[in-house]
Amino acid sequence: MIKLGKTGETQKSSITAQVLLNKGHKPQLPLEKLHNAIVKRLSKLRERGLDEPAVLQALFPTTILDFETLQIVVSTLLAGNHMVLFGPPGSGKTNLAKDIWQLFPRQIWAVQDCPVQDHPYSLINEEYSKKVSPCPQCKVKYGSVMEVGEFKVENVDPGSVQVARFNMHEGYGFARLQGSPEVFPDNLTGTINIHKLEELGDPTSPLVLEPGKLLQANRGLLIIDEIGKLPLGTQNVLLQALQEHTVTPAKSRETYPASFIAVATSNLDDLDNINEPLNDRLANIYVGFNKKHSNNRAILELNLFDYKQPVFLPDLFIESSIYIIEAWRRVAGEIHELSEVGSNRTMIDNIRRSIAYSILNQSKILNVEDFRLGVQGAMLGRIRARGGDSFIQNKASIDSFIEKYFDKELRRAANRYWCNFFNRDLKADRSVGKKVLEECKKLLEDRKTLIKVLLNNEGHQEFQKFARYVKRREHYQSNLDDVAVIENVFQLLSELNVFTCD
Repeated sequence: MIKLGKTGETQKSSITAQVLLNKGHKPQLPLEKLHNAIVKRLSKLRERGLDEPAVLQALFPTTILDFETLQIVVSTLLAGNHMVLFGPPGSGKTNLAKDIWQLFPRQIWAVQDCPVQDHPYSLINEEYSKKVSPCPQCKVKYGSVMEVGEFKVENVDPGSVQVARFNMHEGYGFARLQGSPEVFPDNLTGTINIHKLEELGDPTSPLVLEPGKLLQANRGLLIIDEIGKLPLGTQNVLLQALQEHTVTPAKSRETYPASFIAVATSNLDDLDNINEPLNDRLANIYVGFNKKHSNNRAILELNLFDYKQPVFLPDLFIESSIYIIEAWRRVAGEIHELSEVGSNRTMIDNIRRSIAYSILNQSKILNVEDFRLGVQGAMLGRIRARGGDSFIQNKASIDSFIEKYFDKELRRAANRYWCNFFNRDLKADRSVGKKVLEECKKLLEDRKTLIKVLLNNEGHQEFQKFARYVKRREHYQSNLDDVAVIENVFQLLSELNVFTCD
């Protein structure tokens, strides 16, 4: 049995490639492996009775997407295509790429001590070797040849090829590359290991190569952030790998295997910088902002669920943050310097900044004024200023937007809070609604009675309906007890004057 180390690396093993042959092991290319994993995952999710949007969304737990986008992404992966995810900043492109890696089956069989985790069948199976050739080091070690070019599969004894099973991880089956003009071809192909060069004295030997990102990703996944920022020469190296599943380092006489799935991201402005032959190898998928309010709510909650704060965060501020950003997306236009103001990151930062202001003001409860300051700070913080005049103009645009929409969207969220309760729990009965308000006002003026009602769950049935509703809605209660939560929610709704539903 193969034992795995703490980092997923294998312990030494006496298993050989002959064992895999005897067991009828069938090798898979990375795209085939991911395809089969997705099909299997979809089947299990459907068995749970989930509807199709929920099934597809469950594949990507940290990225909330519209159903149409989910369909395009999943169908692209099932079709075996590499992809470039493009769209506005903060729409979830990089998160989606990381979620795709989480779908990838991690365990693989590899030639033991191979620097690029060769599949054993690259050495012993003619058909697979033509698809993905073994690395030069393995050819020399197991091919019974002095020169790499003389390698033939029939010369390899499967019983001599030591293999191991391990979990792919960073640098071994998975690599990330941040695009920039300073990323040169050597970053992708590899560099010379000085210590090995001192030992061997031959800079062209395959043994002195320190694998670059493409070789590190062999048999797994390569994520490229901002692919359009890569220099043309670097893009051409990536193109060779996608076309031929090989990489030829500049200072090497030999080629290396580079069979992987490429998932790249790009902002809209950089798409034209991706050269056409490379772009032809990538399925272009637009990842925009969610149009559904419920999806935006899910994004915000996903990023706040583990966010511990000493401040009570009323639910209507969460709704308001979403409404405000949705309004910005509708009215802001395509101004480059303001493209990230309407991002998911801003929507989340609205809340975090607001809580920060409450902490600065030594308040245990988020109030309207702290929320206003938080929203303004978060939105201004996303301006891509190109100069003093540019910043002043864009700041004026945001200030004008906040003046026009802040109170409107806050009241909208408060109305929704009360009207959901009024329509669902009270069946839109105005007489019952009036009674709830009367009981709330009376009990909130008599705290002892209020505590008794909540503890014993007796009497004041209409008020208790409101109390149960508030407790269902308020997930971010900090250290406040139920009495304080209900008090503060009612006072906030009163302040916003929303106790009517037309």
